[in-house]
Amino acid sequence: MLEFKKWFETGGDKEAAQTYEAIKTQQVSEEVGFYDLPVNQEVLLRQIEDFCAGNTLIKHNRLKDLVVVGIGGSSLGTRAVDDLLRFSKNRNIINIHFLENLDPIYLLDILKCIEFEKALFLVVSKSGTTVETISLAKYLIDYVKKRSLIRKYKDHVAVITDGDSPLHRLGKKLQLECFEIPKNVGGRFSVLSSVGLVPLAILGYDLRRFLNGAKRLRECFFEQKHNHAIFEKASFYAKNGANINVLFSYSSLFESFNKWYIQLWGESLGKLDRAHNRVGLTPVGLIGSIDQHSFLQLIVQGPRDKTVTFIKLKHFDIPITVPKMELEFLQKTDFANGYSLQNVINAQCDATMESVIEQNVPTDLIEINRLDEESVGYLIYYYELLTAVTGEYLRINTYDQPGVEAGKVKLQEILLNQTNR
Repeated sequence: MLEFKKWFETGGDKEAAQTYEAIKTQQVSEEVGFYDLPVNQEVLLRQIEDFCAGNTLIKHNRLKDLVVVGIGGSSLGTRAVDDLLRFSKNRNIINIHFLENLDPIYLLDILKCIEFEKALFLVVSKSGTTVETISLAKYLIDYVKKRSLIRKYKDHVAVITDGDSPLHRLGKKLQLECFEIPKNVGGRFSVLSSVGLVPLAILGYDLRRFLNGAKRLRECFFEQKHNHAIFEKASFYAKNGANINVLFSYSSLFESFNKWYIQLWGESLGKLDRAHNRVGLTPVGLIGSIDQHSFLQLIVQGPRDKTVTFIKLKHFDIPITVPKMELEFLQKTDFANGYSLQNVINAQCDATMESVIEQNVPTDLIEINRLDEESVGYLIYYYELLTAVTGEYLRINTYDQPGVEAGKVKLQEILLNQTNR
């Protein structure tokens, strides 16, 4: 499914057993809930199946537009998985839109594309009070009321949130379908919860295969205990001094996955440690071969403060070949003639990787045979585990975000001050 190779030396890790015990304690005590999301989800899966079977739009194949109203962890994971799998034979012909930002131009541009009588809105907020999400939801309610676009909210709106949140209480009062997010699962670790599973099911993906991919890694990780390779990589990240971690993904399908990784890595690992020192690892997401023509120069000859992980998709399953064509003045490019685009882009990945390794930049490779529900579920869970273990090595609370919360408080102060003037 996925293969891993590395070109860096760790020198062993004496703390792996201790780090594993900390992770295991979090899992067994249910302090951190994402570890067990690949298993024991039958109740949620049945609720999703019942919802899809009972919703008027879905049942009668009238759903045209699925709109996810949410930001950050409430949307990035779903977008990442759908972009990776959108050419799957399982994918329903449904447009998906993400209302994330309070940019009014962006908002109105999306609304122009939505056929409201054939649209389903998923309002997603773990706390139920995310200001961007609730502000967008308020605008949508006002928008459809003024235009009489939706008669029954129950057919067109569902809620995904914590079980006792204000949004959950409102959803219940309006008799909307409400899917709960486990209290011990943070937003950026929630792809394998209702946050990701509900929209992915509506789009037609096989949820059990998706969860099974994550389950395979979960079993391997906890069976091998501290001998799993994730501990070696996490220890290296925390101790080697290179505080910029580059994810170089060789397919444009990974653009949203890179953004998901950036949020997961940045929001989880940029913290004050237990001794109140500032620590952090800066994520950078690149797409090959596009960013060979931009950021690669900095990696190869810039400061040695980076590690690079390459993601290579071995089989694209689309047989497009560079024609054996000679164009006047352009003969220098003829070396690619006759090769499939898959061969060329993967050769570019190999060549770039070799050039980075030659500069003694710590490098590793994730090879994916094919993109399907299982391989994507495995990949998502891999990065969640890697983040959790790296956080333990950095001696931080991986799951809070005090810097983000401080910004929310400042926003409220600014708007209240403007109101009182």
